[in-house]
Amino acid sequence: MNILKSKILLIMLLPLALCACGGSDDDGDDITSGGTSSQSDNVNVNANNTDKSQYETRMEVPGVLKGNNYLFLVKQTEEYGINYIVEWDCIHHAQMWTCWEWNSTNSVKNWQRSNWDNGQTFNGYGGKGDPFQPDPDFETEELKDYLQYRTTLADYYNSGYSRGHMCASEDRICSKEVNGQTFYLTNMHPQLNDHNTGVWSNMETKLRTWRDVVVKAGGTMYVCKGGTIGDVTLDGKTVTGVKGYISSGKVPIPAYFYMAVLKRTSSGVYSGMAFWTEHKADAGSNLSSYMISIDELEKRTGIDFFCNLPDKIEDAVESIQPSSSEWK
Repeated sequence: MNILKSKILLIMLLPLALCACGGSDDDGDDITSGGTSSQSDNVNVNANNTDKSQYETRMEVPGVLKGNNYLFLVKQTEEYGINYIVEWDCIHHAQMWTCWEWNSTNSVKNWQRSNWDNGQTFNGYGGKGDPFQPDPDFETEELKDYLQYRTTLADYYNSGYSRGHMCASEDRICSKEVNGQTFYLTNMHPQLNDHNTGVWSNMETKLRTWRDVVVKAGGTMYVCKGGTIGDVTLDGKTVTGVKGYISSGKVPIPAYFYMAVLKRTSSGVYSGMAFWTEHKADAGSNLSSYMISIDELEKRTGIDFFCNLPDKIEDAVESIQPSSSEWK
């Protein structure tokens, strides 16, 4: 049996509150839309702390919240390396976000979800259906004291909500192990089925369409997705980002879902956009009305996306209004 390896990194720092969005980031060598790089191009005042973990500085990772209430969970396999990364809020029993990178190596198709219906199992789950399961990392020596903060299958039973993937199964089909890890409940939010299989699915399909174009041309895409589990800011007003709870008040139901997307061409040019959707039954297929800038998404969520970009690049990329033809 092939043993999966995932790395758990405990982040120590602050209390419970969404991280403030900030101005900028650092990858170190590329700039947006032409020009030549200089030392000032690489200034980054809000990059994640490099002395906490090498993974915090990855391009897809947003500003990481510090403190004992938050866990930084890295899912990976020996064959494909980093699969996806989650920041887990122990107090709310919910993920803050899931992020990952798409490149030419992990965008290949060597697996399909229907295989789980045909006798295939993962960590003992599956065989006659998808291998949804509580995150086994909480059973490790590193996280044994946090076991009470994970979600379980029982939390979703008879809740009326589906276990909604953030990193979708179809986004990770390069291997059985990589796909199996997407079924960990730390990668889920309670989601109305008519939202999950409607507009949310349409957005995921659109992202994969963009991915195919970008990766085929030698570029890379970075994605960060999540649901709101605290207050959000809309039109300058603070409103709740939670529409209710499942499991007797234990697990929050997001009132909104989002996707933040960054692409880098083979020549080092960056561009970005975001999706925002209210959590309700919605079959919307014309996605233009759900598109917003990353700046606007940061204002709404308080999360600093792509903070590891150099400030100059981040400011330019995040201010882009995604109405240009490249995001259609």
